[in-house]
Amino acid sequence: YFGKSEELPCDLGQFSASFKAYENTQNTSDTNLNKRTKSIYTPLELQFLEMKKQNKDAVLCVECGYKYRFFGEDAKIAAKELNISCHQDHNFMTASIPSHRLFVHVRRLVAKGYKVGVVKQMETAALKAAGENKSSLFSRKLTALYTKSTLIGEDILFQINLFSDSNVEDVTTDVPDNYLLCVCENGENLKDRKKGDIVIGIMAIQPTTGEVVFDSFRDCASRSELESRVLRLQPVEMILPSSLSDQSEKLIKSITSMRLRDDRIRIERMENLYFEYSHAFQLITGFYTKEVPGPQKLSVILSLDKPVMCSLAAVIAYLREFNLEKMLYNPSNFKQLSSETEYMTVNGTTMKNLEIIQNQTDMKTKGSLLWVLDHTKTSFGRRRLKKWVTQPLMKCSEINARLDAVSEILQSESSVFGQIRNLLCKLPDIERGLCSVFHKKCSTQEFFLIVSTLSCLDSEIQALVPVIHSYVKTPLLQNALLEIPALLFPVKHYLKILNEEAAKTGDKTQLFKDLTDFPVIRKKKEEILGVISKIQLHLLDIRKQIKNPSAEYVTVSGQEFTVEVKNSHISSVPSDWVMVSSTKAVSRFHSPFIIENYRHLNQLREQLVLDCSAEWLRFLDHFSEHYHPVSKAVRHLATVDCLFSLAQVAKQGDYCRPTVQDNQREIIIKNGRHPVIDTLLGEQDQYVPNSTNLSGNGERVMIITGPNMGGKSSYIKQVALITVMAQIGSYVPAKEATVGIVDGIFTRMGAADNIYKGRSTFMEELTDTAEIIRKATSRSLVILDELGRGTSTHDGIAIAYATLEHFIRDVESLTLFVTHYPSVCELEKVYPDRVGNYHMAFLVNEGKSAERKGTSPEFITFLYQITKGVSARSYGLNVAKLADIPEEILKKAAHKSKELEGIEETKAKLTKILRKWWYLFESKLCIL
Repeated sequence: YFGKSEELPCDLGQFSASFKAYENTQNTSDTNLNKRTKSIYTPLELQFLEMKKQNKDAVLCVECGYKYRFFGEDAKIAAKELNISCHQDHNFMTASIPSHRLFVHVRRLVAKGYKVGVVKQMETAALKAAGENKSSLFSRKLTALYTKSTLIGEDILFQINLFSDSNVEDVTTDVPDNYLLCVCENGENLKDRKKGDIVIGIMAIQPTTGEVVFDSFRDCASRSELESRVLRLQPVEMILPSSLSDQSEKLIKSITSMRLRDDRIRIERMENLYFEYSHAFQLITGFYTKEVPGPQKLSVILSLDKPVMCSLAAVIAYLREFNLEKMLYNPSNFKQLSSETEYMTVNGTTMKNLEIIQNQTDMKTKGSLLWVLDHTKTSFGRRRLKKWVTQPLMKCSEINARLDAVSEILQSESSVFGQIRNLLCKLPDIERGLCSVFHKKCSTQEFFLIVSTLSCLDSEIQALVPVIHSYVKTPLLQNALLEIPALLFPVKHYLKILNEEAAKTGDKTQLFKDLTDFPVIRKKKEEILGVISKIQLHLLDIRKQIKNPSAEYVTVSGQEFTVEVKNSHISSVPSDWVMVSSTKAVSRFHSPFIIENYRHLNQLREQLVLDCSAEWLRFLDHFSEHYHPVSKAVRHLATVDCLFSLAQVAKQGDYCRPTVQDNQREIIIKNGRHPVIDTLLGEQDQYVPNSTNLSGNGERVMIITGPNMGGKSSYIKQVALITVMAQIGSYVPAKEATVGIVDGIFTRMGAADNIYKGRSTFMEELTDTAEIIRKATSRSLVILDELGRGTSTHDGIAIAYATLEHFIRDVESLTLFVTHYPSVCELEKVYPDRVGNYHMAFLVNEGKSAERKGTSPEFITFLYQITKGVSARSYGLNVAKLADIPEEILKKAAHKSKELEGIEETKAKLTKILRKWWYLFESKLCIL
């Protein structure tokens, strides 16, 4: 949430004097030197300032020996966020962390919203000693940058034992999606901009999984379309132009304000230039012609809408900072986020109101539809299921393909399904691991874990192929399972090349078994063996010189090839030997020959490490050629995991397979239950089932009245959630269910203002309603809960009545309308074939009511049963009693309620009499 043009976490104000002084050092004399340090800046400080100039918005961790140091304002930030000490050292405040804890602290800083840069030493001690710059500062380079969406690399991996069963659970624990979302606006003309209407293009990337999605859409002043996409993707980071329209800025502030700091979306601002079409076109054509040759790739990109292209250009420029632009090389993998022909429209308001992916209490997954459906065993399966839940299908054939697969898993008696399910248990996050390999940012441990897991899966599924052919009949399951072995076939070759022990310990010098394909490493190892051989031969000379035929080399405290001599025989040691260490009993020496060759040996060893690292990167490059087919295999596994998850849901009590029809407009549910409440209640408290019968050719509107807390909202949510589940391809909590394909679910529920958008409660209510009026069709399900309650009674009734009549007469959608206005129920008389009045049943305790004679609210019992007819009263005072409103206030309210009801009854009687008199008067006039 810190952007380049907003308040930076790393303000360089405190460095301004430093920069000025640094510039002055170029022409300074000895008299200007700092008396204490003998230099205005230490060489390390000068090196840091140079790197800071290039990365002003990043907190830099600088490698210094066995620790990482922070300087200046970065040190203050690190001290505050990491709870470590910070002190003055020379010209800057400084703080430090141990090298082996880098991954922990990088993650913590990134979670707080900072961009973190890791600066590493690019020279080793032995090679530097042999070089021409042996007396100068170690060269350092920024090797990695990290933000919330770009946490990929060895620096941030948990260094746990990936190969023990006890820790596999740690590897498979779910990590939420980490989308990077770029937004670009395009106001087509001044009139539209003034109204707030605008065309928006978005590009969303998940660097850790390689997923790329885009979308282009027209949005109104409420920015409901943009909000829907942000809520669906739940990005951890957003790239925005330095200036957006007021409406969009308000939306961004509204979304980011709702979260705690660690969960807040990080905002990265980029210059407007990056979002201008001319600049974007130039950048994209350069990228897809020079870096990624292929005219077909460029043609795919140029077919995208202009705002999407502008977003893509900004993303390319941004990801280059992190060396992650490689995921954009293949445009054929780009997917459009929303497709009206492919997926049901579930906008942001509906996702919130129906609590599809998170509850509205603490914004966690528990208590949402996703929580009910999620019985997946893998992280990549969990991410796939989330997509399924937010994108219900529109094609009947695809829905039934999923339902057929779920039914087969549920009903089959073959053990093959149990075996397949067991394969998915305790798998690491292969999808993210593959992406880390693709970007060449993985450790040898991670690579070996991923490749050995894939190889094992390949073998186990290959062994099941005959059984799958015999017992798995549904095409979706069978095709997914049978394609996996062929897609994973190349993996075993790479596993055979690696030395398992070296891979597990991270020793790249011993990583490759056969060095035939690695001549550079082989040559370097031969040179090392040659030097060691010479040193071993020199032992014969040493024995002669010290007159000890049994003398051997010893290694003490990391010093190899030392010759140990008893202190009583030290006179036999040649004068040109160098003492390395000593004790009371012995002294250890290096001869001049050993000193020279041991230095050369260390240089060769360090060069070997560098050569092995280079070969390792080439090896990963070679493996990345198979990235797309292996990724497809992982997607198949994710699909299988999701189907098993839905089958697990179907095993719960009283779930049925819905009948999904393409050519019918109907929702018919027999004894349906709210899936979330039903699960939360468990077996002890049973949820009261209710039926629904909506038909486009018959009664398609239900007007629902009833007492407060009677279950009206739960009922209408239940109908919507069962519809969503049916189109996901899941069994539903009902005795029977028939659903005609619904193209969208639109909801208007709840009452809350929006301070950030500058909208009152009633304005929010009507804005949502206006959006539904624009978007809903005859194939939509529309849910309106207490429309009109945010204003005066007469205005509220008028708006509710007119809006509902519009949906009945003009839109002709399937509609559930909850109201406390009895006047609205009169629409049943106007449209008797299309509208039905219903209420949530209840019982009034007549005995107690009679005793109190209107001095206290009636005591009612909720039956939670949808029943034909209108409820004349809402019994709000009963809820006030349940909420512990003081008794004296309740009595006063009950008395006032009776008084107002009496006035209304009197008015009604007078109106009736006047109408009768007027009718008689008109009749007499006609006779005359």
